[in-house]
Amino acid sequence: MLWIGGPPGSGKTTVARRLARLHGLRRYDSDARTWAHRDLAVKAGHPAALRFEELTPAQRAAAPMEERLAMWLQAERGPMTVADLRALPSSPLTVAEGTQVLPGMLPPGSRAVWLVPPAEVRLARLRARHGPGWAPELYLRLGELIEAEVERAGVAVITREDALPEVERFFAAELAAGPLARGPEERARLLREANEAVVEQYRAFFARPWSPDASETTARPFVCECADPRCDVQVSLVTERLPPEPVLAPGHRP
Repeated sequence: MLWIGGPPGSGKTTVARRLARLHGLRRYDSDARTWAHRDLAVKAGHPAALRFEELTPAQRAAAPMEERLAMWLQAERGPMTVADLRALPSSPLTVAEGTQVLPGMLPPGSRAVWLVPPAEVRLARLRARHGPGWAPELYLRLGELIEAEVERAGVAVITREDALPEVERFFAAELAAGPLARGPEERARLLREANEAVVEQYRAFFARPWSPDASETTARPFVCECADPRCDVQVSLVTERLPPEPVLAPGHRP
């Protein structure tokens, strides 16, 4: 496993997606596992998880910050992530990213790096993602806590805004040793696997009784399943099920 952590808006998902595509890795998208992890916490009777499901989105947004942080399940999702990854095939290498990737939750000997670009860069990215001039207060507070924990642990940190080159250098020995995807067919299967995880993520979200009735109108981002390792195009589709043919950006070939 190659681990990438960092605050919200640090670029973890983008770097992991590009790294996996370039080198033929399996990608573990923590966002795609959000609702599966929440279901596990609810089944275990975790009070904060139960509270989250009881409230409407508006009620959650109005809750005190400490309660919102507890309902984020940051600490609880760490062991769940490790369990997910242990269940994956050992080949090819997996790159895993998420806010829950913290020094204290990693198995011994893990190879991990944290992306912590300047706070103003993270804020600009969050505003671009969630709307002009606005970013969720919870994400900002969570970012402060993650940055402080990473600094206390003295682990490897990359602060550059364009982090991919440094991440590649950091993982150079692991990428050289492999195992990596063998040929375009295996690469295609990994891309389809990542897209299927997105379908499951949104399906689980829209199954919530408090979620909006927008499953048939909400566009989801899917990676282009073309054969080019350098491709970083995402395709917006409104779908509850992937089509049998490859998901392709205009002009791209399977």
